[in-house]
Amino acid sequence: MDARRESEATLMKNRTTVERKSERELVVTRTFNGPARIVFEAWTKPELFKQWWAPKSMGMFLRSCEMDVRVGGGYRLVFGHDASNPDEFFGRYIEVTPHSRLVWTNDEGGDGGPVTTVTFEEQGGKTLLVMHELYPSKEALDAAIAGMEGGMHETFEQLDELLVTLGASVGRS
Repeated sequence: MDARRESEATLMKNRTTVERKSERELVVTRTFNGPARIVFEAWTKPELFKQWWAPKSMGMFLRSCEMDVRVGGGYRLVFGHDASNPDEFFGRYIEVTPHSRLVWTNDEGGDGGPVTTVTFEEQGGKTLLVMHELYPSKEALDAAIAGMEGGMHETFEQLDELLVTLGASVGRS
């Protein structure tokens, strides 16, 4: 089996789990086929992040992506089908540990949005990613889950596809 077909076969095995841990906590877990360094870069470099973050099936895309990935730095993501009706998400980074941990605020709601923590744990050339979101209330989490539908699964599949491309372009380490 050639390397490309082997990568595609492995892609099919990765599953995204979305689990509500409490009234205010959501945890999303997935193993990605790539070292933590490359998965981390896909989360922190705007030119890479733009390629995978918005679920393509929804016809929505990331129109603008600004990221100053450092403690105290900010981010602003602008989504939309067209420029006339954009959705904006923004906040600030409160913890950045290269290749292993990111923590940021989600400030767009104005009422103290969720805090997101993403950890990247390398295991034999693959990366276990755990995304933990702590919402200010049960109602805020209920609303977020309703808006997610299958989007998180598709988004992470798109990240897996990007990692195959990045792996092919940088070679195996």
